[in-house]
Amino acid sequence: MKNKISRRSFLAAAAVSAAALAVTGCDAKTSKKAVTDITVWNYYNGDQLESFNRLVSTFNETIGKAKGIRVSGSSQGTVNDLEANVMDAAEGKVGSAEMPTIFAAYADTAYKLDQMGMVVDLKDYLTEDEKAAFVPGYITEGDFDGSGSIKIFPVAKSTELMFFNDTDWQRFAKETFVRYGALSTMEGVTAVAEQYYNWSGGKALFGRDALANYMLVGAKQLGCEIFEVHNGKMTLHFDHDVVRKLWDNYYVPLVKGYFAANGRFRSDDVKTGALLGCVGSCASATFFPKQVMPGDDQVHDIEMKVLPAPRFAGSEKVAVQQGAGMVVTTGTEDEINGAVTFLKWFTEPQNNIAFAVESGYLPVTTAANDMDAIRASGLELTDNMEQTLSGAVKTVRENELYTPTAFADGNAARRILEYSMGDQASADRDTVLERIAAGQSAEAATAEFLTDDYFEAWYQATLAQLQQYEG
Repeated sequence: MKNKISRRSFLAAAAVSAAALAVTGCDAKTSKKAVTDITVWNYYNGDQLESFNRLVSTFNETIGKAKGIRVSGSSQGTVNDLEANVMDAAEGKVGSAEMPTIFAAYADTAYKLDQMGMVVDLKDYLTEDEKAAFVPGYITEGDFDGSGSIKIFPVAKSTELMFFNDTDWQRFAKETFVRYGALSTMEGVTAVAEQYYNWSGGKALFGRDALANYMLVGAKQLGCEIFEVHNGKMTLHFDHDVVRKLWDNYYVPLVKGYFAANGRFRSDDVKTGALLGCVGSCASATFFPKQVMPGDDQVHDIEMKVLPAPRFAGSEKVAVQQGAGMVVTTGTEDEINGAVTFLKWFTEPQNNIAFAVESGYLPVTTAANDMDAIRASGLELTDNMEQTLSGAVKTVRENELYTPTAFADGNAARRILEYSMGDQASADRDTVLERIAAGQSAEAATAEFLTDDYFEAWYQATLAQLQQYEG
């Protein structure tokens, strides 16, 4: 009996020891495979979001798995939705989500968060060779104080192009002998739009997204930097003659009906047949319609034509640099290293080109921002994407790229440029249409809005609004 009990005791003790060893082994295994979670908030949607999510999955299954990094992406909706959600999280508002590890941002939003001490400077996480690989200007966009800091990691950029419904343009071109070359300048666009208006019986030719880009880049082309920024302080240069030229080539043709802005985006207006062409981000190419649907029974297929964005006659070759970069927020060293590992992987040429081909965004390194490299990637290029990327790459290579330097309340100042002229033009066009419907001639209906005094009143009011953001 004694031996039997002794054996039971031994077996029980062995079982306890084995269980203890198993628990220890599990703990060791878990510790070995501890994962650093990286959250990325973005504003992508449609093809752009699908492409980004595919790349995230590829990273997680390869480099991420090997290094214990797991990335999860989350679209926050529009750029404005993303900014609002980031600010709510940063301020700890009730009901807001936790701050993400990484979020997509333009310079003004990144600047706000940096002023709150919530942005990581990544300059020490990249070698000099890694920094030099980026297209000049992309890596310095987040250097707010001129010290060489990197507060915004570039992952995908864009510039503006002009997109046209080539199918319906050809009817107009055949009968009027107007060619696309006439649209190379803003003055040319205005003149052709008038011709199209008369030919079509009162239809608009052209519209554009992002009026702030038109104002800022148009002024820069004409030798004026509206927002000059040094050390976070803005000096305003709202040159009267320059702004008048901007007015004459947007407000005036819109009030006359040569331009239009009806839908949320100008590609929406092309889809309804309200416009033939528009200027927008190269990343908007994936949203350009394949059909025009002016009415339920009037649907027809169209082909897209991509052209350089027009600039002012005789002006400097300046094009907009846009596209949000990625901001890494303060966290543990593991989180920061994990975020940087993912961002470096995402901007490797083969990965960045894959995103570009599917989204219309531009790769951010010099090696990848090349059509030979893009074609050699083996990825399928649709005709539309071939046109878009070719046009965008050429724009980047042949122009000075411009984006305003961030400053306090820069978003608010930019919104004035975005809406002041556009809203005024749309409201006044509505009044013109009401007057025409009441029996006035088009000339009489627009006369009030085309005087020097009317421009001067708008100019002075807008100038006063912008001046509050100086200094």
